[in-house]
Amino acid sequence: MGKLVVVEFLTLDGVMQAPGDPNEDRSGGFDRGGWQLDYVDDALGNAIMGGLSSAGGLLLGRRTYEIFAAHWPKQPPEDPLAGTFNELPKWVVSTTLHEPLPWQNSTVISGDVPRAVADLKAGQAKDIQLIGSGELVQTLIAEDLIDEYLLMIHPIVMGIGKRLFRDERATATLRLIESTPTSTGVVIARYEPAR
Repeated sequence: MGKLVVVEFLTLDGVMQAPGDPNEDRSGGFDRGGWQLDYVDDALGNAIMGGLSSAGGLLLGRRTYEIFAAHWPKQPPEDPLAGTFNELPKWVVSTTLHEPLPWQNSTVISGDVPRAVADLKAGQAKDIQLIGSGELVQTLIAEDLIDEYLLMIHPIVMGIGKRLFRDERATATLRLIESTPTSTGVVIARYEPAR
């Protein structure tokens, strides 16, 4: 059975909102999007591609899925990240989306999300990567369905924005599996829940 791996770009204070583009997610008045872009280097790229190479699919919340579906199919097929994202199976969790957008290999999950995700994990030989998707991550943390966290922690403090680990969640203990600094000061850290 594959693992469910949460993959997130984070600030030092745990903000995960809108790392890739100023207009990615302005909810709550967030106007600091695109904060991750100045920190990309080979080590970060290798961590992302390395994780995707062992993935059997992507699990996404509706908002992240819509952002990705509007972007990745339009990228050149020789772009290794676009090629990988486009080819992998994608499962989107949504209560409002009944049919997937026209992005190949996409399936909608609705109804009892924790049960559907547990069943999905049980049926996969490879890891499933859960990227972005802040609200979905909260649901799956609460249900103890996350097997691993790949966190790319950037040397910036945001002060506002949606966080990965939110105040209302119960205390959880994680065990560090691996950590690697990049040339731009990002710490790539892999954790698993200490169950």
